[in-house]
Amino acid sequence: MKFTIIDGHNDSLLRLKPFTKDRIDSFLNGSGDGHLDLPRAREGGVAASFFAVFVDAEPTQQGPSELQQDAAVSGAASGALSKAEASLPKPISYTHAVQSAMSMVAGLFRLEELSGGRLRVVRTVDELDECLQQGVLSAILHFEGAEAIDADLNALEVFYRAGLRSLGIVWSRPNIFGCGVPFLKSHSPDIGPGLTDAGKALVRACNELGILIDVSHLNEKGFWDVAAITDAPIVATHSCVHALCPVPRNLTDKQLDAIKDSDGIVGLNFAVSFLSERGAEDPDLLGAMVMHIDYLVERIGIDRVGFGSDFDGTRIPDVIKDATGYPKLMAALQQHGYDEESLHKLAYKNWRRVLQKTWRN
Repeated sequence: MKFTIIDGHNDSLLRLKPFTKDRIDSFLNGSGDGHLDLPRAREGGVAASFFAVFVDAEPTQQGPSELQQDAAVSGAASGALSKAEASLPKPISYTHAVQSAMSMVAGLFRLEELSGGRLRVVRTVDELDECLQQGVLSAILHFEGAEAIDADLNALEVFYRAGLRSLGIVWSRPNIFGCGVPFLKSHSPDIGPGLTDAGKALVRACNELGILIDVSHLNEKGFWDVAAITDAPIVATHSCVHALCPVPRNLTDKQLDAIKDSDGIVGLNFAVSFLSERGAEDPDLLGAMVMHIDYLVERIGIDRVGFGSDFDGTRIPDVIKDATGYPKLMAALQQHGYDEESLHKLAYKNWRRVLQKTWRN
């Protein structure tokens, strides 16, 4: 059986920069590059996905990028900083962030325009439903880090009108709103301060507009600030279970309990370094994916778990390979004992429910 999938995270826009005609054609018509394009989305059953706008480091900076998630950061701490704090990627300037974000948002709109109706940027659940019925790939505009938003939140209004419907307050670096977590092994997400006053205002503004707030890269203090403020479901679009793989990007049991209490959702990240302490050396990463799903379902319930692959943003299991690998995961879950209704919930119903509760139609 082929399942309809809503995928909580991809970094394909970053892979497609600069958005030349050849690169756009490669996504729309298929080239085999990366993890995701339109033909492979259809083959794998991906009907909707969160397209991330991620601003990479400035040209003069060096440090971990989004495409190095599976490499643990090492090195001793310096000064008063802990090893974790010293390992955080450097902040970026507002000017660089706005320029980069604008180019990526424009790139997504070019994909939409040149797709011939095969891809659509959706802003409401009604539009999402229309696309699901018509076989059109729904693109949900997501910001992975709010560096392109100013402290007065004027840009938030502008990007919302352009289609922004999901926002991660931070990527794994500090900004004016809060602090992310580094890429370390055997470490908790409890690193650095909580949200700033501007960050707390950003949460409230997102609630008012109906923008989903993503806590995937947020540190633990920031997470609890969001939990205390938000009146929307708490969402981790692409994370895994800390108890099974203790990296800062994964969620602790207490965080999972808070997500459950808010009736939110966790999208399983396919990153090998978040699934297993052995990373790519683990011979059964498909089994690890099922194990994380089992843990999440037991902890927060079958109605609050989905997928957030992180396609084009990290190393994923070879057995999955790319978007065409979703049927393998669904078959493994079915063989493990998940019934048809549960599989439909994991595939798309749970994401749709959370979007319905969060967005403004």
